[in-house]
Amino acid sequence: MTNRRPEDHESHDYFKLYINQVSGDDFLQTLKEVHHNSIEFYKKIPVEKWDYRYDEGKWSIKEVLIHILDTERIFAYRALRIARNDKTPLQGFEQDDYVPFYNVENRSITSLLDEFDALRRSTIAMFQNFDDAMLERMGTASEHPVSVRALAYMIAGHEIHHLRILRERYL
Repeated sequence: MTNRRPEDHESHDYFKLYINQVSGDDFLQTLKEVHHNSIEFYKKIPVEKWDYRYDEGKWSIKEVLIHILDTERIFAYRALRIARNDKTPLQGFEQDDYVPFYNVENRSITSLLDEFDALRRSTIAMFQNFDDAMLERMGTASEHPVSVRALAYMIAGHEIHHLRILRERYL
């Protein structure tokens, strides 16, 4: 697999916010490193902080982590469909519509971290088995062209983006 960053045509400008969070050309290494750093970060958060919101209407730390999980699943699903040459345009999603159904009051910190770990290991396994042709394959998601490679960078960058916000505003 050839390591290179996505080119401008491989994603919509909106998603460059996430892609640009990733330094270097090795998205698999970044996915692994960010995951390790995230797990260590989450383990240091005091239990009483997990339901904290820095302002009215903002998500709790639990909700932010579930949002990261949902987004990773959606981006990985898009990558799988496009890698398999599925030409069906893939719909966007409204993140705020998901929050009322997160069931945060019944989620333990351990269950969230276990799910996060399992999901990331699955995501990494999927991407490391894509060849160059699959990574370069283009599809349509949220009404815009996107490559499988860009989706990998978006997963990593989305997590980096939210970790920065958690560090700045929650702790």
